[in-house]
Amino acid sequence: MATKEFPVDLTRASWFKSSKSGPNCDNCVEVAYATEVVGVRDSKDKTGPALVFAPSDWRAFVAGARGGVFGRN
Repeated sequence: MATKEFPVDLTRASWFKSSKSGPNCDNCVEVAYATEVVGVRDSKDKTGPALVFAPSDWRAFVAGARGGVFGRN
């Protein structure tokens, strides 16, 4: 449910895990594409808080992750 503090309603969003996550992955994040945002939440806490990103910011993050930008030195 959307509130004044959190104006985005993700309660009916279709959440999914990466296909790279195994079927028994307990330490994963889930992603949901909503109308104007991308939500990210902890798969263990489905009713807990979610991070919300602009789609362009999410695409930049995913591209960076795929490109090794966040790799360990």
